[in-house]
Amino acid sequence: KRLGGCGWSHTSGRAESRASNYREPPLCFLIKSSMIGAVIGRGGSKIKDIQDSTSTKIQIVKGGPEAEVKIFGRKDMKAKAKAAIETLVKKQERTYSSECSVDSDASQALAERSWSRNNTTRATQAAQPRIDWDQVKAGVVEWKKRKWADLPPIKKNLYIESKATHSLSEAQVEIWRKENFNIRCDDLTEGEKRPIPKPTCTFEDAFQQYPEIMQSIRRAGFQKPTPIQSQSWPIILQGIDLIGIAQTGTGKTLSYLMPGFIHIHSQPVSRKQRNGPGMLVLTPTRELALQVEAECSKYLYKGLKSVCIYGGGNRKGQIQDVTKGVDIIIATPGRLNDLQMNNFVNLRSITYLVLDEADKMLDLGFEHQIMKILLDVRPDRQTVMTTASWPDSTRRLAQSYLKQPMIVYVGTLDLVTVNTVKQNIIVTTEEEKRSLVKEFLQSLSPKDKVIVFVSRKLVADDLSSDLSIQGIPVQSLHGDREQSDRDQALEDFRTGRVKILIATDLAARGLDVSDVTHVYNYNFPRNIEEYVHRVGRTGRAGKIGESITLVTQDDWKIADELIKILQRANQIVPPSLRSMADRFKKPKNQPHSNQERTSGEEREGFKIISCRLYRI
Repeated sequence: KRLGGCGWSHTSGRAESRASNYREPPLCFLIKSSMIGAVIGRGGSKIKDIQDSTSTKIQIVKGGPEAEVKIFGRKDMKAKAKAAIETLVKKQERTYSSECSVDSDASQALAERSWSRNNTTRATQAAQPRIDWDQVKAGVVEWKKRKWADLPPIKKNLYIESKATHSLSEAQVEIWRKENFNIRCDDLTEGEKRPIPKPTCTFEDAFQQYPEIMQSIRRAGFQKPTPIQSQSWPIILQGIDLIGIAQTGTGKTLSYLMPGFIHIHSQPVSRKQRNGPGMLVLTPTRELALQVEAECSKYLYKGLKSVCIYGGGNRKGQIQDVTKGVDIIIATPGRLNDLQMNNFVNLRSITYLVLDEADKMLDLGFEHQIMKILLDVRPDRQTVMTTASWPDSTRRLAQSYLKQPMIVYVGTLDLVTVNTVKQNIIVTTEEEKRSLVKEFLQSLSPKDKVIVFVSRKLVADDLSSDLSIQGIPVQSLHGDREQSDRDQALEDFRTGRVKILIATDLAARGLDVSDVTHVYNYNFPRNIEEYVHRVGRTGRAGKIGESITLVTQDDWKIADELIKILQRANQIVPPSLRSMADRFKKPKNQPHSNQERTSGEEREGFKIISCRLYRI
């Protein structure tokens, strides 16, 4: 994390101009990370005073127990700024040393009192009876039995295999899976494995018994199922829990919605007698929740009613919608947890549960809300989980809430970007980023549509304002905007009234716009997984897309991983990126040249700007 020149900005316009224009290498030294607060001061007051008085620009890069300080400016002013920082550090260290001495005397007295108190505590504990944990566990099991004793039965197996699917040989199935993005399947049941259902290669193979589903599909104009749909439908329709792993834009939403419609309508207890919804879809963001709700409305089946519940929306209106009676709830965990705890929604009737983009829900810290929600959902439900990645945290979630699932993943569990996207990497500097993105956006044709990804909300606001002032129409999307403004931004971008959307990763999660031609990574994402997700926003539905990614010296640590991603997708790896990766791999005690320039090079319309890299 960088504080000062990027993460925190404390330079005056005049000082920043002088510092950024000065081409000398920065003055670099280390301080303890615990001293960063003393140097920055409340609200950045101290570091701002130093920068203003010395006409320098100061950056602080956190890196474990020590932080690196970089000072840009004239040589004499850099030395003056360093002296001021060292004075602040020494003052803080003296204060800390004094406090430690006082604490030592107090600790000795406290230890004597604690020894006496501990002896008393041990005697008290010896007199208390021990807890019988086996009895406690048995009590919990008995309580759960009583809680769920009056629930009606669930009908899960609703699948009738078509003649065409039944006639497929094992060899034909294996060939089909390899030809369709190398689909791989497994049964995660312990002990004897069940046979993996054969894929339904056409819509008729999956839904020949459900003419209303077929009518909805024909109205939508689909020609054939996507690979994950073909393999998921027969598994879910047999009532088996499923984990579906695939990147965005692969049709995961319909892979669980269509079987869910059939599941709800086919239960022994009629919808009117259930006293609550039958299907629950949990999503990480409001945008994805709204997208799923739109899909539900598009494929109406047997008059099923759905409602979307999310934070930032009209809470009173959402409560009214839920209490009127619905069949399907699509929700973000936070708002649903709120309505659940206040008894506005009954989840005991849920028999079909979906955890959509489970990896992202865990990344956003929703695990506790999910746990609370599922305490009120019957344990013998059918559960479907979709995810774009398969880290340990997502595996643990699956082990906790899915029973004897099968797993289907498209491609490979390794990170691979889609091969319909041409990926361009530009090695540059922070100072040159703004001019590069402006030059790119001004070169777009009227048919192009681009998402510009940035790292922070402030950057999104700043960049969108700057572009708007220069007459470039843009919309921005991030978590601090009002819900009505976010909805308007999405509507403008989807309809084409605005061709440029500046967004943070969180806000763009679940954004599904099929005609995005370019993805522009203004800031490199926090990890390589998010890079793959970003690039996957273009090149959808068989179309060719293009991504442009700006990489700076601050992104050195990801250079090697990025090169692997590019190579797997058969993309060009710039020599400057390889050089960056090689320098990062070198041991710290190995000597480096003071200064190294990457060569400027032109490649297919994009210029790799010459930049100066410093090894500190």
